Amino acid sequence: MWTSKDKSISVEGKGDFSLLNAAVSDFLEQYVRTCSPSRLHLCDGSDEENKKLCELMRESGMVRPLTSKEYTNCWSVRTDPTDVARLESKTLICTPKEEQVVAEGARHPGTPNMLGKWMSEEQMDAQMKDRLPRCMKGRVMYIIPFSMGPVGSPLAKIGIQLTDSPYVVASMRVMTRIGTPVIKTLNTGAEPTEFVRCMHTVGRPDPADPAEVQKAKMRLPTWPCDPERVLIAHYPMRREIVSYGSGYGGNSLLGKKCFALRIASWIGKEEGWLAEHMLIMRVQNPEGDVRYVAAAFPSACGKTNLAMMEPSLPGWDVKCVGDDIAWLKFDNEGRLRAINPENGFFGVAPGTSLKTNPNAMEMVHRNTIFTNVAYTERGDVYWEGMDPTYDLNNTKVISWRGIPHWKPGMCTMDGEVITAAHPNSRFCTPLSECPVVDPLYNSAEGVPIDAIIFGGRRPDTIPLVFESFNWPHGVFLGSAMRSETTKAAADVTEKLRHDPFAMRPFFGYNFGEYLQHWLNLEKPGRKMPSIFHVNWFLRGEQNEFLWPGFGENARILEWIFKRLNGDSSVARASPIGMLPTNSGIRSNDLSPSVDMDRLLNVDHKLWLKEEEAIRSFLEGQLGKDCPAGIVEQIHSLRERLANTCSEE
Repeated sequence: MWTSKDKSISVEGKGDFSLLNAAVSDFLEQYVRTCSPSRLHLCDGSDEENKKLCELMRESGMVRPLTSKEYTNCWSVRTDPTDVARLESKTLICTPKEEQVVAEGARHPGTPNMLGKWMSEEQMDAQMKDRLPRCMKGRVMYIIPFSMGPVGSPLAKIGIQLTDSPYVVASMRVMTRIGTPVIKTLNTGAEPTEFVRCMHTVGRPDPADPAEVQKAKMRLPTWPCDPERVLIAHYPMRREIVSYGSGYGGNSLLGKKCFALRIASWIGKEEGWLAEHMLIMRVQNPEGDVRYVAAAFPSACGKTNLAMMEPSLPGWDVKCVGDDIAWLKFDNEGRLRAINPENGFFGVAPGTSLKTNPNAMEMVHRNTIFTNVAYTERGDVYWEGMDPTYDLNNTKVISWRGIPHWKPGMCTMDGEVITAAHPNSRFCTPLSECPVVDPLYNSAEGVPIDAIIFGGRRPDTIPLVFESFNWPHGVFLGSAMRSETTKAAADVTEKLRHDPFAMRPFFGYNFGEYLQHWLNLEKPGRKMPSIFHVNWFLRGEQNEFLWPGFGENARILEWIFKRLNGDSSVARASPIGMLPTNSGIRSNDLSPSVDMDRLLNVDHKLWLKEEEAIRSFLEGQLGKDCPAGIVEQIHSLRERLANTCSEE
């Protein structure tokens, strides 16, 4: 049985330390020695353990139970106002050489690097050496064994996260598979299973020294953090993540973006598979044909809504495998298969409603942790856009900032609107609570992917839907994605930003190599998925949406089905790809009516500007690392646009 060399450290909980193999024990000992926790808790993942942790957080004031009869085992958390979103500028990939992370173009002096912030391993080690010593003094170190993907699946990977935040433990229990079965899986083979080392701390010893107390006076006392010194470091060659100073979401739930995308994308490059910022959904038409679709959208652009869509077309059915991350790998028969490595939803609350996502609204009433939403005297939660019939005039609402009598339209002295919920407030809910979860969401071999959809939020230029000419063209479409910015990241200033593959904050290695890896996936004998691009967000002269979206997006899926089935009568060639014919998308029964000519229009003047922006971005960021296949696609698009303009 593993025991700490520091005899002053006590052990709590029912986790069995005798199950820890030598590699895990060495990892644990390293950070016990550095961080100096007072107690250790090996998580077993049980309901009993979770109840005790939630009660502990309630007693400390960190969480608040929802007492409304409409909610079962739900909790509300309010973070420190300085700790509310991903911090892209503080998130780094650490390798021996910069070119392993940053493409040649972005390494030029004066060129802003948009696709991977790098620091050498030695430099980051020095930064962490300044932060980590005694960071857990007086606190509990929780040891979380977790599996990304179904436990035992050949597509799954295992991590061990150390943390001093019970909120992180409770959230990781929702978002991943944790506990004793995962530890046992590490020891099942002839060789111990490889695992990713995840170290997290909020960076606030307890009790804090006088200097720390003084610094924290203006902060929320129940939400420890060290916002001025936050760093999230990824060491892909060491298979290690170290996160300091933040307790929020993707900064602290290290199985999420840190492992599932940044580290996993590096592993996928080495092993020949993909880790992508994609939803996975099962679509069935009235005839009973089933297709699985993966789709990439930037954060807060409708991934969760699409993954749980209620189709407006009779006879169509959608089931959800996942709403955020997909791991994709070709099987022995040449089919691309995907698993959702997560086990829960970490969805954006504002804008989620019975209109936009009734299935999400149903599931969040059970076993959910809400972060930075408003709390009401009725013992439930509220956020902007949740329910237009909610009686705010006769209900006491406490805003996410703790304002006790919040009302719509409240402003600061400077005229800034005070919101009930933070724009990036979240719900954290188990996948099993989703009323439309696909029965195969826990499948060890994954589900077969027939189509990949890229999309973003664009008011003009990009038509409602089009299809790539072939696989290399589809890869180019993914590289060319641009979208209006969202509130998911704290340090974004661009209004329309390039977000290739919706992976801009999540690349784990050189973007040029990433594109080449995608191109290399096409091989003889493989059944390559068709690739499409959608844009639900086109606007008219009065800034109105031209397409109804939500359940009506089933009409787009119907067209995609026809294309997957080889129907050439519903598509026409254009300079940017295969567009639907005017009658290709069923729209004559929509009320109010829509203008399909505008929705499917390719404005050549706008597209010449689009091509210029895409080319400038890719050439600037990639330079000599731009794959020849992508250079060819840029030239081909320019030629097609030029030829069409000359014909006109």
